[in-house]
Amino acid sequence: MMDMNKILIFGLFLVPVWTCKMNRCYEEHELSEAAQRKLRSHYPQKPEPSVAAAPDSPASCPVALYQQQPPQHLSGRSLSPWRYVLITMKDHFPSTYAEAQCLCSGCILLQDNSGQETRPLPVESHDYNSVPVKQSRVFLKRELCSDGKTYHLKPVSVEVAVGCTCARAKTSS
Repeated sequence: MMDMNKILIFGLFLVPVWTCKMNRCYEEHELSEAAQRKLRSHYPQKPEPSVAAAPDSPASCPVALYQQQPPQHLSGRSLSPWRYVLITMKDHFPSTYAEAQCLCSGCILLQDNSGQETRPLPVESHDYNSVPVKQSRVFLKRELCSDGKTYHLKPVSVEVAVGCTCARAKTSS
């Protein structure tokens, strides 16, 4: 049976080896492949949503679209519609990702038009707010190693908007 001193000495030798493996330094040309490998094995990523609108297209509340046949995607059928824009974070893996951007400040509601029309009229109501739904996502951040030439990959958590929802407006009490 090992005594406590031997266990302690064994542990002291094992910790630097384990820590070294966790903070392994990579050459610049190895980073992308190492990041993809780490993301696949330790931090599985969900597929990116398709970016339907270009990031520089105007973001406006599509109230008029609700008088027509609703779009197929949830982002366009929601009472708090959104679009996806591409975000780039230098020194992170993945370096580009899609993030939801709410298109309305209020929420789209269908109002009865008191018999004037057969269909309810969609309006943006500011009694409610469109708010982003956020999810924590792991990225690998490239950080310089102590030698000043190579990099290690540090996992960092980033809050990413994945959609929008309709919520009652905040009121001051």
